[in-house]
Amino acid sequence: MDNATFTNPILPGFYPDPSICRVDDDYYLVTSTFAYFPGVPIFHSRDLIHWEQIGNILDRDSQLPLAGADVSQGIFAPTLRYHDGTFYMITTNVSSALGNFFVTATDPAGPWSDPYPLGSEGIDPSLFFDDDGTCWYCGTKPRREGARYFGDNEIYIQKLDLETKQLTGESYPAWHGALRQVEWPEGPHIYKKDGWYYLLISEAGTAHHHAVSVARSKSLTEPFEGCKGNPVLTHRHLGFHYPIVNVGHPDIVQTPNGEWWMVLLASRPYGGYCRNLGRETFLVPFCWEDGWPVINPGKGIVEAAGPAPALPLAITRDVPAREDFDGNSLPLHMMYLRNPVAENYSLTAKTGFLSLRCAGDTISSDGAPSYVCLRQRHFSFRFETALDFAPADADEQAGIVILQNTSYHYTCLAGTDGSTTVVTVVKTENGEAEQVGKTVLDAPCRSLLLRLDADGQDLSFSLSGGDGKYTTIAEKLDGRMLCTDAAGGFVGNTIGIYATANGKESRTFAAFDYIEYTGA
Repeated sequence: MDNATFTNPILPGFYPDPSICRVDDDYYLVTSTFAYFPGVPIFHSRDLIHWEQIGNILDRDSQLPLAGADVSQGIFAPTLRYHDGTFYMITTNVSSALGNFFVTATDPAGPWSDPYPLGSEGIDPSLFFDDDGTCWYCGTKPRREGARYFGDNEIYIQKLDLETKQLTGESYPAWHGALRQVEWPEGPHIYKKDGWYYLLISEAGTAHHHAVSVARSKSLTEPFEGCKGNPVLTHRHLGFHYPIVNVGHPDIVQTPNGEWWMVLLASRPYGGYCRNLGRETFLVPFCWEDGWPVINPGKGIVEAAGPAPALPLAITRDVPAREDFDGNSLPLHMMYLRNPVAENYSLTAKTGFLSLRCAGDTISSDGAPSYVCLRQRHFSFRFETALDFAPADADEQAGIVILQNTSYHYTCLAGTDGSTTVVTVVKTENGEAEQVGKTVLDAPCRSLLLRLDADGQDLSFSLSGGDGKYTTIAEKLDGRMLCTDAAGGFVGNTIGIYATANGKESRTFAAFDYIEYTGA
């Protein structure tokens, strides 16, 4: 049975910078995670449409140090490749001394090795294995002759010795991008086809002017020549109101039946030019004409739907809407902000609950807040949790958060004033906190249901004591500040549960019975 059509994005929500590789009939894909832990989720598919997460490549502190990282720092642009029985994932940790490094595994689900740091300049490293088995490193850095402006980069190539795990020999400048005075030629990938080496990159930044360009050469040590049709893909000419924007950062794969497909990032704005979901993973077909790629022939754009790959339909397990915390570990799609402090989390302290210690670090800090989250994947959604909490003083709070970054977020937190339960909603915009809702309850914080409803860019917070009746705490809050256009950076929103002592030391835990996320 073959698929008839597919819909984009194939990975909705904060899944940017996709990289893909094929091993026989299996496809594997990774994306960036920035300052979230664990890092670099890896997905498996057999039809390029339905993807199931099988692991997180960087799941140990030794692989992924994130102390003090800004939300949009950490892990940039991974590349996934397979060669001679081994998987390679190479990336940049811009927040640590690791810089550019790679890890390896024989099973894509892991375990993956500790990092092999390379000491190379720049970001966005990629690997290419030539026909003779030689491994080549391809990266991005400022022009060696001197950058004339911020973002005046070169794409460069150098051999990687797989025995010593180090770069060796001369570094060759390959290309500077397609357009004159182009900014940020980056995200390079090398492929070989019909005797040509192809260099596929993005340029003009990862926002509205993002574009895909391609060049080729007969040799990896000589300059590449750009395609006369560059950029081969962009949506910048379609305007700010087109439903898919910012397309770029591609990687390509060929199916066994000869079809060619490109994965790439793009964003879906809503409520104006607001990209709360961040950069998502999309799929688009292409073919080769006169030695160059033609993207989505006859249309030249990324569409919301289209004819599916001619591959057998694959059935994968969807991420469940509800997590009851009955297992001995968190699901693969859940994350922490930076490296979690192990003693701040427990799945055994209260059976069937996830317990979070009221840590001193807050969600607005660059520390390690007690925060477990998932990605926003829909324009409209509902997120709910059940909280069991006995705060010792007014500094201890627990509840739910929708986070763009440390300076832009909403919190709905329960606490105490000594005799009653106080639930407050706080908007933090540009680092300034403002209380926008408050409810006082005579009952303790036991079996307290907290809910966030998003109707597009209108956000509402409500609570229930478990009787099925909900009281609104704050409504019609503007979600537009929770997008990169307002807040800056490169990430999409996350939504999660959180406990804090607001800068003080505490041994108090807040227990969460479940979380439930449903898209509308």
